[in-house]
Amino acid sequence: MQKQYAVIGMGRFGSSVAAALFKEGNEVLAIDKKEENIEDNQDSVTHAVIGDTTDVSTLKNVGIRNFDTVIVAIGDDLQASILSVLLLKELGVKHVVAKAINKSHGQVLDKVGADRVIYPEKDMGERLAHQLMSSPNVLNFIELADDYSIEEIKVPASMNGQNLREINMRANYNITVIGIKNKNKIDILPNPETPLKSDDILIVIGENEDLQKFSHIS
Repeated sequence: MQKQYAVIGMGRFGSSVAAALFKEGNEVLAIDKKEENIEDNQDSVTHAVIGDTTDVSTLKNVGIRNFDTVIVAIGDDLQASILSVLLLKELGVKHVVAKAINKSHGQVLDKVGADRVIYPEKDMGERLAHQLMSSPNVLNFIELADDYSIEEIKVPASMNGQNLREINMRANYNITVIGIKNKNKIDILPNPETPLKSDDILIVIGENEDLQKFSHIS
């Protein structure tokens, strides 16, 4: 179902978020006080507006309360970031996601009402570190908790031609296969009788220690 998003601050992070949401068929409003940022991104969003979101009239004029989620992606002006979040919540925006550049910034954003605070640089750094330390068979991961993740892992050569029932992942490796990806196709909750192919990618969930052990199987 199509949703309405507003992205405030069209730097590298904001513009990439806006473009990704628009590509998925959502209505996306981009707001930035710099004309060049709006010109650069007007073709990758539904609407693009030049405006200062620390001015309440700007937010009212675009009907900001009508949006399902507003992402505050301002990174170079902490005062503008904080004041924008404060005004959005005062105007009744239900879901505000705000980008923080450090822990102190994030704590203030949380105090003034942000529903979710994200740290793109920190998250990217942790993601890269995880991938560098993981087996080369690990292609991607989503951390669900400190010790629990979902990972995409190449099918070990020793399992080529076997099916999931024969391998019995849960009993032998304490992990669960929730999908198999091949090229651009994903088979969610796959048939346990389907033979695995060497170019398949397993989408698995489990404790990090068990996932790491499995990723080193050749």
